[in-house]
Amino acid sequence: MIRTEGLRFAYLGAEEVLRGIDLEIQDGEFVAIMGENGAGKTTLVKTFNGLLVPTAGKVMVDGVDTHDSSPARLSKDVGLVFQNPDHQLFSETVKEELAFSLRNFGYGEETIQRRVNTILEALDLTRYAESSPFVLSGGERKRVALAAVLVWNPKHIILDEPTIGQDYQQKDRLRNFIIQLNSQGKTVVIITHDVEFVAECKPRIVLLSKGVVIADGRAEDILSDDPMLEKASLTRPQIGMLMHQLRDLGLPDRVIDVYSAQQAILRALGVED
Repeated sequence: MIRTEGLRFAYLGAEEVLRGIDLEIQDGEFVAIMGENGAGKTTLVKTFNGLLVPTAGKVMVDGVDTHDSSPARLSKDVGLVFQNPDHQLFSETVKEELAFSLRNFGYGEETIQRRVNTILEALDLTRYAESSPFVLSGGERKRVALAAVLVWNPKHIILDEPTIGQDYQQKDRLRNFIIQLNSQGKTVVIITHDVEFVAECKPRIVLLSKGVVIADGRAEDILSDDPMLEKASLTRPQIGMLMHQLRDLGLPDRVIDVYSAQQAILRALGVED
């Protein structure tokens, strides 16, 4: 479990970015942290693996206070994929990028090769195994950075804006992969502005604005709450907007994804799915 208590943080000489965050993320949860630029989302998750130390309050990861542990130790259990993959990648080939952390953690070569090949296939990167990550597109480098974290199998996985640079097909593959990870018991936390992606995944949403949590709950509820979304500079997903406009025809207002909208419309028409 990841828990924050009265978490406050300020960069040196600047105003507070986080202003008293109390948050619990249970083992095996799927959580989306959303909010406007500057809300404190990335700062918050960097406290989860010790990259940032709270100015006040505390962060507990599986019962361990991050004050009492190093980022190197915490990163074994809390894998963070940065928004900009170029801040994370450094090896000459994609295969070596994935193998580096496993060698650091002391895994044998047979295990390393098996894990690397498995994750390359899962993220559609096998054909780039011998390529430099720096000749790939932004979206491809993003997937390499994700693979480089997933390969060591951390218990908690944090993805900062994972859909940036991904086309629809890759987003769908990523969504299915995240759901599969979560179904295997992994805690998955994503930071994103992509309301369409969140609507299809339907995780728990934690909504931040100006360094405080302003909402925490089901995706269907939060992505249908226009005043709350406006505070966080977000809008309903397109399906949600459509269903909202059709509410006078008796259709439910808190529908945000394509499948649920289809089911609602068929029921309204008296048509069996």
